Amino acid sequence: MGGNETDDAGGGGRVVSGPMVPVERPKRPVRTPGNPRGLKDLPFPVDPATPSEKRRAKRIFDLLTEAYPDADCELDFSAPHELLIATILSAQSTDAGVNRATPGLFAAFPEPTDYAAATPKKIEPYIKTIGLFRNKAKAIHSSMKDVVERYDGRVPTTVDKLLTLRGVARKTAGVVLGEAYGINDCFVVDTHVTRLATRLGFVEEGTTVAMIERRMMSLVPRKDWRIACHRLIFHGRRACSARGVCEHPICKRYCSNAAGRG
Repeated sequence: MGGNETDDAGGGGRVVSGPMVPVERPKRPVRTPGNPRGLKDLPFPVDPATPSEKRRAKRIFDLLTEAYPDADCELDFSAPHELLIATILSAQSTDAGVNRATPGLFAAFPEPTDYAAATPKKIEPYIKTIGLFRNKAKAIHSSMKDVVERYDGRVPTTVDKLLTLRGVARKTAGVVLGEAYGINDCFVVDTHVTRLATRLGFVEEGTTVAMIERRMMSLVPRKDWRIACHRLIFHGRRACSARGVCEHPICKRYCSNAAGRG
């Protein structure tokens, strides 16, 4: 659909804790022409937010920016394949726990070819402190094998290709694209984002992860998707937790779970 049209949005190159990762970002074909401007390349419909809804979201994110100016990815990595592996390991595990395990793992297997040449059993000892480590070792081995054999040793730079790798769902793909390549093709929705999107009134209770992502895409400028996700995660980890009532000033003003509200 709209084969000759393009939607120039997102993209860029981000410096990780190592050298800049060069990424060629051609014009993107229009996949959903009914979407708002800048979102027509997405493979699903996104309902436009109203100007008042965008202004409210901007007020909240401006406050979150003031509260968490240093919010960023809390997984340690120095190359895209390391981030992919760390994100696979982080499923149902804490970032801190992953960061304790990955230095030894990354030292033992510096490149994707090293994982591909190994076996899951050889990977397991380095990640045995992490939950579901046997399944994750299989996912790491399989994904790195595919990176080597199907993608010339480079972690893919599109959602569709990343989703072909074992252990990779849309959230993991979004993390890798945003953090390793500076590509805003996803709005990452984890448990913290799910909770805060509901409490802050961006979505209704019970909204699915897929629909939360689409709603946040419509509320937040595309160039800010990556960092906006981290602002929400930082606030969720440090103030607006799953248990108890919220006492943070932002919560008292906007959160349905704040003391004195609801």
